[in-house]
Amino acid sequence: MNLSSLKGKTIAFAASGGLDSCTITHWLSQNGVKVVCFTADLAQPDETDFTAIEKRMRACGAVDFVGVPLQNEIADAGMAVVQAQACYEGRYWNTTGIGRQVTTTGLLKEVVKRGIGILAHGCTGRGNDQVRFQLITNMQHPKVQVYAPWRDQAFLSRFGGRLQMIEYCEQYGLPIKASRDKPYSTDANLLGLTHEAGQLESLQTPARFVTPEMGVWPEQAPDKPENFTIAFEKGFPVSINGTAVNNLQALQQTNEIAGRHGVGIGTHLVENRFVGIKSRGVYEAPGMELIGTCYDLLLQLIVDRRARELFATLSALAAKQIYQGYWNDVASRMIRTAVGEITQLATGTITVALYKGGISYVASQGVPHSLFTNDSSMEAEGTFDHADAEGFLRVLAVHARGLAQAKQVK
Repeated sequence: MNLSSLKGKTIAFAASGGLDSCTITHWLSQNGVKVVCFTADLAQPDETDFTAIEKRMRACGAVDFVGVPLQNEIADAGMAVVQAQACYEGRYWNTTGIGRQVTTTGLLKEVVKRGIGILAHGCTGRGNDQVRFQLITNMQHPKVQVYAPWRDQAFLSRFGGRLQMIEYCEQYGLPIKASRDKPYSTDANLLGLTHEAGQLESLQTPARFVTPEMGVWPEQAPDKPENFTIAFEKGFPVSINGTAVNNLQALQQTNEIAGRHGVGIGTHLVENRFVGIKSRGVYEAPGMELIGTCYDLLLQLIVDRRARELFATLSALAAKQIYQGYWNDVASRMIRTAVGEITQLATGTITVALYKGGISYVASQGVPHSLFTNDSSMEAEGTFDHADAEGFLRVLAVHARGLAQAKQVK
């Protein structure tokens, strides 16, 4: 789609309230397009005042504004990521990727309800988010068309990048928060923050150039460790330090607890974008890192060798599916079904100690499906007879000697 095909029409625009949102809304309005702004409430820590977002978008020409509450949805999605241990290319908890899934799904329900047939977004033509908005919309509501200004030559001819958008907004007196000297951009939701662009595009800029918003750097954390206890029932957190919680409360509380100890703050990653280029990001996800680590400690007690090998494959695939915007397809449903077998067993309580960015195991209890027994003890206990290992090793030796005789060992 392009600008000429939109004139005189009403479109839905997924607006965050940032620079791109203000610029695009005003530019489209100036060119005869009726823009209805839809903004998702993802419990984002950097923008909680929706009245301020609405004021900005209406000042930029929006004919209407729709706030969509999705706090519980983003919390539930975050727990699905934890259950699958779906970290992308390292320890990135897919906070933006799953956030786009929740945002697009939630906004589309309201867009379709209002009979609007076009969804627009402000994602760059070089990034992953354009893919996520496009594919999720195509899969869930194939009749809804997607308009991306950053892929429209009319828009690209007017705006080369961030500086031109700032100049445009200054020219028209639009109420933007961005400034010429802001060193990087941030995308936020309950699960975490993504810092990128600006000076972070230089690999000479250290990760600690970022100012943490969800916590502190480890050296600024308390000098005394803090014990933290979380109880899971069938894969979901049900209590923290003895107090009952739901998914949303669990993430809100762990963001605060882990953040003040510098856990999950400032993760640097040069990652492979779906479009085929590398990009650099600095991530904050204190709650996800804390809950995710505790969950992994629980799984270590429960999952046997063969299931663990399969789970590792499923985790990597789940991370890629979320990252690329395919969390609705058959492969992802198959992953969730398989992971669900482990989730049903994931009941127990884990205690860890938090200290200056680190998480160390303290204790576990109430794990009914634990496979850990005293059979592995070095003491005279358990049912595993040391002598039984003789026959086991004789069987293994047959193959080992065969490799040597066939000169297959170097």
